[in-house]
Amino acid sequence: MPTSIRLAPEIEERLDFLATKTGRSKAYYLRELIERGLEDVEDYYLAAEVLERIRSGEEDVVGAEDFWRGLDA
Repeated sequence: MPTSIRLAPEIEERLDFLATKTGRSKAYYLRELIERGLEDVEDYYLAAEVLERIRSGEEDVVGAEDFWRGLDA
């Protein structure tokens, strides 16, 4: 899927430099960054949503003792 993004000039310069030095395309490195970083971004934002639900009382929290109770049986 073709996608376009705007990069700050200093980021584009770094990407150009890396691509030139390694012989790989800028698209290769952008794909790498997205693939490696997407999981971290998902973790962060999904955790923030759960935290907000906990704070607002919409989500229950289980204490450690209750969590572990019965698991050793």
